[in-house]
Amino acid sequence: VSKEGLELEETEEEKKQREEEATKFEGLTKSIKDILGDKVEKVTVSNRIVGSPCVLVTGQFGWSANMERIMKAQALRDTSMSQYMASKKTMEINPQNAIIKELAAKVANDKNDPTVRDLTMLLYESALLTSGFTLEQPQDFANRLFK
Repeated sequence: VSKEGLELEETEEEKKQREEEATKFEGLTKSIKDILGDKVEKVTVSNRIVGSPCVLVTGQFGWSANMERIMKAQALRDTSMSQYMASKKTMEINPQNAIIKELAAKVANDKNDPTVRDLTMLLYESALLTSGFTLEQPQDFANRLFK
C-alpha cells in the first residue's frame, strides 16, 4: 500500500469523478510540486486516501520508508548505492479533505502567498512522518508548527 500504482476497483462513474477532480486540482498539484521541488517526484490526486490530507508513497521499485531507514542506519553503507536506491516519493493529495480544498482556494487566489508555502511544507513534513520517513530538519518542522 505504501508503493505507488495501487489500483482500486472503481465504477465508470467513480473514474469520471476522479478525472474531474484531477483537472480541478491541477493548479494545486503544480504549485505543490514547484514549492517542494526535488523532494518529491510528482504530486497526484489520490482516490485511496480517506482521512488524511495527503500521503507520501514510494516508487514501485524503490525502497520503502522502513528499508530506507534501515539502510541509513548501516555503518558500512555505500553512499552512491543509497542515493541510487533512495525512494522517489510521490505526494498523493486527498481532494475530499478540507485542508486541501482550502489550500486549493488559496493557490487560486494568490499562489505566491507565503502561507501557501508554509502550509505546503507543513503538509509535506507531516506526511513524511505519517508515511514512516524521517525528517531532515526537525527544528524547521517545529518552528513551522508553532507559527
